Amino acid sequence: MRVLENLEPKDVFYYFEEISKIPHESGNISQISDYLTGFAKERNLEHYQDDDGNVIIIKEASQGYGDHEPVILQGHMDMVAVKKPGSSIDMKREGLKLKVDGDRLMAVDTSLGGDDGIAVAYGLALLAGDNYKHPRIELVVTVDEEVGMNGARVLDVSPLKAKRLVNLDSEEEGIFLSGCAGGARVNINYPYVKKERRGFSFEIGICGLQGGHSGEEIDKERGNAICLLGRVLNKLLMKMDLCIGNMEGGVADNAIPDSASAQILITGYENKNGRQRVQQGEFSEQECIALLKHTCDKLERELKHELEDKDKDVRIEIKAMQMEETDVIEEEESKKLVCLINSLPYGVQAMSSAMPGLVETSLNPGLLHMKDGVVQIGICVRSSREGAKGAVIGKLISLAHLAGAQPEVTGEYPGWTYRKESPLRDKMIEIYQRLYHEEPVIRAIHAGVECGLLADKIPGLDCVSIGPDMKNIHTAEEELSISSTERVWKYLLKLLEVL
Repeated sequence: MRVLENLEPKDVFYYFEEISKIPHESGNISQISDYLTGFAKERNLEHYQDDDGNVIIIKEASQGYGDHEPVILQGHMDMVAVKKPGSSIDMKREGLKLKVDGDRLMAVDTSLGGDDGIAVAYGLALLAGDNYKHPRIELVVTVDEEVGMNGARVLDVSPLKAKRLVNLDSEEEGIFLSGCAGGARVNINYPYVKKERRGFSFEIGICGLQGGHSGEEIDKERGNAICLLGRVLNKLLMKMDLCIGNMEGGVADNAIPDSASAQILITGYENKNGRQRVQQGEFSEQECIALLKHTCDKLERELKHELEDKDKDVRIEIKAMQMEETDVIEEEESKKLVCLINSLPYGVQAMSSAMPGLVETSLNPGLLHMKDGVVQIGICVRSSREGAKGAVIGKLISLAHLAGAQPEVTGEYPGWTYRKESPLRDKMIEIYQRLYHEEPVIRAIHAGVECGLLADKIPGLDCVSIGPDMKNIHTAEEELSISSTERVWKYLLKLLEVL
């Protein structure tokens, strides 16, 4: 029996469940791209699949609607794949395990991919149905939106005729998005060389944080595990000589990291007799452990106090303590690396003066990993002002150069400028009022959606973004409201009928 078999609207949840069976994290989209193409072939629908995996599927207007202007429905096929610590699920190879809890649709131990699987499900349900009234529908499903909107950037829009676009990548019902921030990813690449050293090894980790979307939740001032790891290691540097063996944190530059860890080798520590070093034969494991635990326990109390209303479950975990010889980055280079991570800016940099409550500029160090002689830190920068975005990028480049690292700017995309005159938005507001007897909220957001890139490609494109209620996207606690999904579906059907 299908997990979502009894949910309404049946067709939408049927396709959402089909999508959920296919691994589709960013960078791993070939299977779902082929699934969408196969869907179009089975129904003899005009379709296009490019070398990057973007898919366009076109369904001509229903009877009597051939003279109406076409409309683009748009979303992305990739998801941010996050799982709970200790989960054995391999999200590169396995599908999601869905569960229903009242009005909430979730996944067991992982993110749900409602962002943006629900857009794909809506689109497929519309294309598969024979009884809906609609103009020509051009369904555009892009790849790798979550890692820099790479699909929209290279999309060939020549098959598209529409000048109206309904983006289905929003997470709050009744909110009509009409503008968004631009952004970019800054990679700070720190080169390293390892040498064999003897010392007291341990693993230290930051965990218990909520994480979240770096656009939607950045103003909540939640803890960033990568930045906190830098703070912890910097504190330890005041008491100890450290060599870094490995560092890992985060899953995507645009997700606030909820965990980060480092494998560390202690080669010396301070006590009343000065600096005790392994090679001098005066190193006491017991004394070192006591100092390590005392320092981390004190700092954990500080963090819990600072984050008590934002991330009260923050923890510092220590494990795997033993004497050994292993390959590590030597002390001076490790110190530079720790200072770099500890110096990373994070969070809101400026609020909008034009729209109260809207974040204007922010940044989020979201990825930390070591591979092939390079420590890479991936940072998501967002701003509704191009100058402010450039200024933050410039600061990160300067910081990288000061640390002896190589900066790299990728995935830069424009903001989506609010249009005062939008016939599509006016019509959508009219339909919403008719159905719900209330006004929708018109809003610009700090998060990025693909409308800005697509509007650059299609002159005169009129865009609005909508979607059902979702919470905790980009986390293992992500949930989609079932009742809201049904209401937005009914609204979408009425909208297409009127359009």
